Amino acid sequence: QVHLVESGGGLVQAGDSLTLSCAASGRLFASYGWFRQAPGKEREFVATISWSGSSTDYADSVKGRFTISRDNAKNTVYLQMNSLKPEDTAVYYCAAGAYGRRSTNFGSWGQGAQVTVSS
Repeated sequence: QVHLVESGGGLVQAGDSLTLSCAASGRLFASYGWFRQAPGKEREFVATISWSGSSTDYADSVKGRFTISRDNAKNTVYLQMNSLKPEDTAVYYCAAGAYGRRSTNFGSWGQGAQVTVSS
């Protein structure tokens, strides 16, 4: 069982930056992903990173603005978010499992961190 805890969410203004962290404990998975869910919308893929960190993938909506990274020594994965837009407002979820864009790739999920971007 993997336990994931997100932190770093908050309220920011458009154009600001924010970094989310996801600390993992228990059995380690090979890859991690970030997903988000805005009010009234389905959960959507944001980014994913492989075990080594050598492979990453991003949703088109965040490519060039968000960066996913990981520190295996700390069992922590990060999501650096720059140039935030109001449409980035959502609950962000960290997930552990297999590299990819589908939520079904991931078997363990965190509780979510709220990110609110004001215009």
